[in-house]
Amino acid sequence: MFSVTRLIHLAPDADPQALIGQLQTTAGTSHAERVVIAPTLAGSRNGGDILMNLRFESAADWATAAEGFETALSDPAITHIDGADYRGTVHDNETGKQPTVFRALLLRVIPDTATATVERFEDDLQLLPRYVRTITSWQLSRVDNALGASPWTHVFEQDFTDVDGLMGPYLMHPIHWAYVDRWFDPECPEVIIRDRVCHSFCPL
Repeated sequence: MFSVTRLIHLAPDADPQALIGQLQTTAGTSHAERVVIAPTLAGSRNGGDILMNLRFESAADWATAAEGFETALSDPAITHIDGADYRGTVHDNETGKQPTVFRALLLRVIPDTATATVERFEDDLQLLPRYVRTITSWQLSRVDNALGASPWTHVFEQDFTDVDGLMGPYLMHPIHWAYVDRWFDPECPEVIIRDRVCHSFCPL
């Protein structure tokens, strides 16, 4: 699958619903297999005002649709966009629960990090869905094309049962502190994420 994520920042006086409607209309004529376009929820960090996530069968399908989205995203109400295009496989956590929240984390591993270190970092991120049962599905991907404040290297996306399942069991789980946080903590010698991250989530 080929995915596209955009975190859209708007001017203070902008009407997010007008742009959401325009983007949804554009998505309706694309070949996207899944479309998430919604206002971000309180607690997002560097997450923009609107989160858009599109999933296509292939990069060629996105290339066909891209021009229409570029037109919509040229709206003068938009002040900044962070985003990434990437390939990956969605994993079902088989919880039997229905998701109500989509979350995307955009991050950048510092240049010249050893390949083995990057792979250990990716392995640690992929431990989270095993232990956090409020994650109903997830995908970890390396970025093909990045835009915005940083040359993002990875996107970690998940569907959650609800906001509490993200802010509580996920962010506060011991697996997070013991294995994942060390890669982000500037006081830890293993830190490899020094740029700001974008933690954005919205209703499904």
